[in-house]
Amino acid sequence: MLAKEIRFIERFKAQASHAAQVQSRVKKLDKIEKLEPPRRRRTLTFAFPPMPRSGEDVVKLAGVGKAYGSKVIYDNLDLMIRRKERWAVMGVNGAGKSTLLKLVAGEIAADAGTVTLGASVRLGYFAQHAMELLDPDKTVYETLEEAFPLASVGTLKSLGGCFGFSGGDIDKICRVLSGGEKARVVMARLLFDRPNLLVLDEPTNHLDLATKEMLLTSLRDFEGTMLFVSHDRRFLSALSNRVLELVPEGIHAYGGGYLEYVARSGHEAPGLRA
Repeated sequence: MLAKEIRFIERFKAQASHAAQVQSRVKKLDKIEKLEPPRRRRTLTFAFPPMPRSGEDVVKLAGVGKAYGSKVIYDNLDLMIRRKERWAVMGVNGAGKSTLLKLVAGEIAADAGTVTLGASVRLGYFAQHAMELLDPDKTVYETLEEAFPLASVGTLKSLGGCFGFSGGDIDKICRVLSGGEKARVVMARLLFDRPNLLVLDEPTNHLDLATKEMLLTSLRDFEGTMLFVSHDRRFLSALSNRVLELVPEGIHAYGGGYLEYVARSGHEAPGLRA
């Protein structure tokens, strides 16, 4: 309505025959309180670059044992992860979820047994402490440039923009970034590296809503294999097609995704009831 009235005023303000109508509309507009429209929610998009195809057997754990002092986490664990499987790892705090991911990522060694990655596996690992490993004196752009020295300036700026670092934000130094911004830098570097196996430990913990939505949408289209820990039920239900539950009595594998797991076990992701 405002736009229509303004167009009328602009069109006829110089014509004497419409002077009264123009004046009436000007007075009408002056009485209307002008409000700023709400800002549109930022939309982020990311498409995985082409990645090599892995073999059918992606990760094999055979007879794996792991303990921290007297606390036994795993004893004779066997697990096979195959191409395009998306395993959500469930369990209470201290059950060994992060330990399993570290074993697969090669961050820690098993006390017994073997952990073997299959042919042509290209691993991308997001750890809970990953943000602490960023060089605090480098900018976002320099961090991406260091990881991908052959990429063009335009490509790196576009990558930054995909993760919310548009304009001058890409020149922020990592020291001043919030926890969520650091997580976005780490995620950008990880996903652009063409992994075909993603090992993700609470990837949405520090992310804002727009980045969560982008990550969820991107991972739905991911053609590789996933092993992840999350307490976000939307993330779990949208991405998993297998569930590994860690309980004191042992380890239970469930075919089907998170919703099927809830229906069969009666268990839900802890801490979430919405």
